[in-house]
Amino acid sequence: MLKNPRRQVYPMGQPSDWTERYRPTSEQMLEGNEVQRRKIRLWLDGWLQGSPKKKALLLVGPPGVGKTTVARAIAQDMGWNVIELNASDARNAAAIRKAATSGATHRSLFHDPSAPPSRTLILLDEVDHLSGGLREISQARIEQAMVNDENVRGGTLSGDSGGKAELLNLLSQTKQPVILACNDEMGLWGKNSSWRSTRDRFGRHVQKIIFDRANNEALRRIARRVLREEGIEFDDGAITALVKNNHGDLRALVRDLQVMTAGITQPLTKSMVDVHAGESQRDVSIEIFPGLDSLYRSRTAVSALKVSQTIDKDPSELLNWVHWNNASLFSHAGGIQRGAQSLKQADKMFMGRYLNTAHRSTYWTQHLSSLSASIANPVPLEGRIFPSYPHFLRRSGAVARPSIVEKLATVTATSKSTAREEFLPALMLLSREESELGDPHNFGISLQLGLTAEEHAAMCGLALSRRSTKELVSAYKEAKEQYLENLHQEEVMSQHQKSEPVPILEDIRQTTDEDGEDDESTPGQMTLF
Repeated sequence: MLKNPRRQVYPMGQPSDWTERYRPTSEQMLEGNEVQRRKIRLWLDGWLQGSPKKKALLLVGPPGVGKTTVARAIAQDMGWNVIELNASDARNAAAIRKAATSGATHRSLFHDPSAPPSRTLILLDEVDHLSGGLREISQARIEQAMVNDENVRGGTLSGDSGGKAELLNLLSQTKQPVILACNDEMGLWGKNSSWRSTRDRFGRHVQKIIFDRANNEALRRIARRVLREEGIEFDDGAITALVKNNHGDLRALVRDLQVMTAGITQPLTKSMVDVHAGESQRDVSIEIFPGLDSLYRSRTAVSALKVSQTIDKDPSELLNWVHWNNASLFSHAGGIQRGAQSLKQADKMFMGRYLNTAHRSTYWTQHLSSLSASIANPVPLEGRIFPSYPHFLRRSGAVARPSIVEKLATVTATSKSTAREEFLPALMLLSREESELGDPHNFGISLQLGLTAEEHAAMCGLALSRRSTKELVSAYKEAKEQYLENLHQEEVMSQHQKSEPVPILEDIRQTTDEDGEDDESTPGQMTLF
């Protein structure tokens, strides 16, 4: 237990909100997402040499993981200024141009000619709440709205009018680093049938970095640091209980500490944390693997839905995870079929999200996915279960080799992204050993796609260094030789049949008469067969 003689007294200018008071102001104070921080630092370093290929970052992750905090802390370490817009600010075309575009297309707003070169970081938070499409606002209206002349018709812009179009304009012209942050990237792409086009247009300018929730050890370090700075005594049991009731949300952790310690004169104990957790139920989410463990053990629709609502995945991602794991976790063939039917409907419902915004597609997608993972299986799961990560979601894995996707896109006459996201998962399901439907030794589809032996092994998720994989590769090469030989023979026969002369009618008639098969034919009739 730490013993501090008295609570620390802060000056009047100190923020009363602990999340602001203890917001890290340097990268050394940050916790978690080390890989993501290195990527941001590398991207910002690229601006010191000129400008990187992608002039903006898109930070994606759940609330409270420190997306904007990381950006501001690293920028402060580099001595850069920050212009920030969030969801509470006006973010229409005029507001973005006035606050961000004008500064981003010129040198730093606060540049001192005698000082070393510096940058101005443009930070736009919660861009997934930026409503509207990509329709542009006329330049005259934007200029009038920038001076906010209400006496002129069109002198003001309401809501987020033209915001996304101006944001694209900002990304294409910027001479300063731009960082966008959001919880759900689909909110930025839009919920209509043109979302893929919007994603691709933004994708030309932004590099996406996905943030994870902080681990338990990072949460412990933050809790101890805040309590020590506040001069509050605590025991280790209280820290453990705090971490147990938190699922990687740094902001929520600090707020809990502020609420629990308000006015206390005694050390913070485990019992005090438990009482607070019981009295205040926060909407929390759980990690995917423990969440799937609970979901697959649910035996009622109500309990399955409650679990699925707490899993840290959106409905479309949950559908993919359930689809991938059903075949390996269910031991009953009927359960697999029932689950597949439910997932089929869930997939149709989800597409309604882009075709009909009034349709409660995500609602039904989540419901049907949870049912296909629970009550669809008539045999309850016993013992430990081992759900696996869907390999087709690992973009950097061998299964997403560009050559496979390119051949699949050519055969299906679709784009590469469509082939990767819609056709590749089904193809992999038919190739994996761990799948009920999969058989790595069934070469038929891979041969028709023109895959090499190594590509087929990658599709099956097999390491080329394994002896069994090398045997499979040899067998595939032999099968491919035979397949190509058969194709050649079929082609020769087809050409030969085309080159044979067509028998004249007299020859056919003579042949028929000689065989005596049509002696009773009516005069004047001709029988070909």
